[in-house]
Amino acid sequence: MVIQTDNPPDPSQLAIITEQLGRAPRGIEAVAATDGEGTPLVLRMAPIVDGKPFPTLYWLSSELLKVVISRIEADGAIKRLEARLQEEPELLAAYHASHRDYVAARWGHMSETQKAEVIRLGYDGVLTERGIGGIANWDQVRCLHTQYAHHLCGDNVIGRWMDAEYGVADCLP
Repeated sequence: MVIQTDNPPDPSQLAIITEQLGRAPRGIEAVAATDGEGTPLVLRMAPIVDGKPFPTLYWLSSELLKVVISRIEADGAIKRLEARLQEEPELLAAYHASHRDYVAARWGHMSETQKAEVIRLGYDGVLTERGIGGIANWDQVRCLHTQYAHHLCGDNVIGRWMDAEYGVADCLP
């Protein structure tokens, strides 16, 4: 079961996130999704980390999901998906809609102060034009992990496909 949240991580979640990432986390603004036991699955990241744009709004932190999705990638799913995007205009249109949802969510989560800083630093184009995972070409699929993280927090056609084809959500407690 996935529970969408949007709360800063509590101390126990920070300890879990540190273990998941293998290092102290930086740039986390909120835990965006947890499993049924409260374990963080997706982190919502700050738009600017260490003075640079952070390419990913939603960061998949779940070790279990990372392993499952890495196997799907290793199976050649990205190449098959990119071929389908070129062959199926309705899938491509849905994929572009997923990118638009992501961009809108990224901008919408920013405070007015963050937006002003993004604009001052000249990163507003990057953060309003780059799609899921920071990708510039919305006809390509860069990373299924970022697609799935967005799926758990927004509208993502690739994440829905992974659930339908591979039963990814079925692995969660």
